[in-house]
Amino acid sequence: MLSRFWRWVSHDVGIDLGTANTLVYVRGKGIVINEPSVVAINQRTKQILAIGDEARRMVGRTPAHIVAIRPLVDGVVSDFEVTEQMLKYFIGRVHAERFRLFSRPRVVIGIPYGVTEVERRAVEEAATNAGAREVYLIEEPVAAAIGVRLPIQEPGGSFIVDIGGGTTEVAVISLGGIVASRSLRVAGDELNEDIKSFARDELKLLIGDRMAEDIKIQIGSALPYTAKPESVPIRGRDLISGLPRELLVSDEQVRQALERSVQQIVSAIKETIEETPPELVADIMVRGITLAGGGALLRGLDRLVQRETGTTIHVAEDPLTAVVRGTGVVLEDLDTLRSVLVQSAFDGLGS
Repeated sequence: MLSRFWRWVSHDVGIDLGTANTLVYVRGKGIVINEPSVVAINQRTKQILAIGDEARRMVGRTPAHIVAIRPLVDGVVSDFEVTEQMLKYFIGRVHAERFRLFSRPRVVIGIPYGVTEVERRAVEEAATNAGAREVYLIEEPVAAAIGVRLPIQEPGGSFIVDIGGGTTEVAVISLGGIVASRSLRVAGDELNEDIKSFARDELKLLIGDRMAEDIKIQIGSALPYTAKPESVPIRGRDLISGLPRELLVSDEQVRQALERSVQQIVSAIKETIEETPPELVADIMVRGITLAGGGALLRGLDRLVQRETGTTIHVAEDPLTAVVRGTGVVLEDLDTLRSVLVQSAFDGLGS
């Protein structure tokens, strides 16, 4: 009877709590929120002024006492209270048309593979304090694999590479469990930092995060992708004169800036293959490797990984939403897929 009441007043939700973006899946509805994991705070009053898209628009455009922060670093909670408020905001958005004060949803949250018990507990506590009645955790590579419909519960190898904002998760999965893996804190944010460092060191230009990300999206690549070189404007502050300055940066320059981090991702993939049992390697040669996450959209990355591993590479359809779609699949069939969930850091919670 009580469970029927909760189902009536609450929407069960799946959350991809990412370093760069938070996505929310509502059971029976699909993905309803996709916003930056950014919170704007007044440091004088400690008041939260904005969350998500509105907060991101404030980045670099506010007085000194108003700061826009990311409460997650490398996929784990770095600011517990702000993460709790962000989760409360997103869960509240989902329940705006229902009895918001009584809403106590079940929540499935994706977390990086290999996080510590303390880090798991922080996520569970934040979600519980934000209004969840039950919290279930799932490792992001497993969620991504489920989201792209890989047959992970079969006795065969499924290879997933999830390149998010803060972490790259590489995993071989069989019978619902991870057989070999790498969790690398080199991903989309690090690529942005590479472009910022290149602009500072080579062009003597100081640029912000948004400019670096825009350049990465426009002409970033792992291998040449056009016969004719491309270039885009890069704007920032000249480190010598201190004045605003605009230059043109080429795709070749950006590719050189990204090369070190891209090679680290490729090395993690190759090392995971080396650790994989031969029988599963044979399966992977047939099924290929699937790239998911925003980093999968980097031009030429699939061709580079294929060249380096000799294995067919598939880029997931809508790779940015793979993890949250996986949490949604688990939500829709929680009893059947309960075995893929992470053991709760608390007795009586999770699975």
